[in-house]
Amino acid sequence: MTIQSQQDIERLMKIGKIVALTIKEMKGAIEPGMTTGQLDQIGLGMLSRYGAVSAPMKDAGFPAHTCISVNEEVAHGIPGDRVIQPGDLVNIDVSAELDGFYADAGESFQIEPVKTEVDALCRYTYATLMKVISGLKAGVKLNEVGRIIQSEAKKGGYRVIEDLCSHGVGRSLHEEPLDILPYYEPRDRRVLKSGQVITIEPFLSTGATYVVERADGWTLAVPDRSRVAQHEHTIVITNNKPIIVTAC
Repeated sequence: MTIQSQQDIERLMKIGKIVALTIKEMKGAIEPGMTTGQLDQIGLGMLSRYGAVSAPMKDAGFPAHTCISVNEEVAHGIPGDRVIQPGDLVNIDVSAELDGFYADAGESFQIEPVKTEVDALCRYTYATLMKVISGLKAGVKLNEVGRIIQSEAKKGGYRVIEDLCSHGVGRSLHEEPLDILPYYEPRDRRVLKSGQVITIEPFLSTGATYVVERADGWTLAVPDRSRVAQHEHTIVITNNKPIIVTAC
C-alpha cells in the first residue's frame, strides 16, 4: 500500500506495535521443554488481547496463528508437538491484521546454551536488516535491497537464501511490490516511492542458497545441515529515513 493520510500511518503503527509486542512476549516465554504449539497459543493470546487476528490464517488458511520454525526449518513452520530443546535455533514470524491494516515481522534467536556460530549468524542477520533499512528512501531503486543483502552476506561469510523475498504489505499480507529479491538484479528498474509500505526480511545462511517445501505444504527447510536466520520489519518509505512500523 501507499500511505494516503495520517490515519493510515496511525493504524499501520498500531498493528505494527501489536506484532512487535507479540514477538517480544513469545520470545520472553520460550523455554526448553515447551512445544511450538504452546508457544503459538501465547501468540494467539497476545493478538486476541489487542483485537488483532493472524494474517496468514485469515488470508491463506495457515493452520496456526504464528509461524515458528526450528533448526533446519527456515520459514512457515507449523506450530505443533515439536518440543523446543536447549541450543535450538528458533524463528518466530508474526503477521497480523487489525481494522484492515497489516504488519509483518520476524526474529531468529538461539535457545540457551548459546553456541557462538549460531548466535553470530542471528546477530549478523539483524545487523544486515538494519543496514538495508538505513539505505532506503524515496527515489532509491528497489534492487538496492538485494544489493545490500548480498554484499553484507558476503562480507560476513554467509550466503543468501535466494528464493525467499521481501514484499509489499499494508492492506493485505502480500501485495505490490512483490518479489523484492534478496540479491542484486540489475534489470529490476522499480523505484521506491514516498509512503510505500514494504517488508525487509533477509535470510542469511551458513550454506544453503534455497529452501524446499515439506510435505505439509507450508514448511520451508534447507536441503542440508546448514542453518538460516531471518529478521524482518515492516517499514514505510519516506523522503528521508524509513519509519519502522514493527519496532517495539
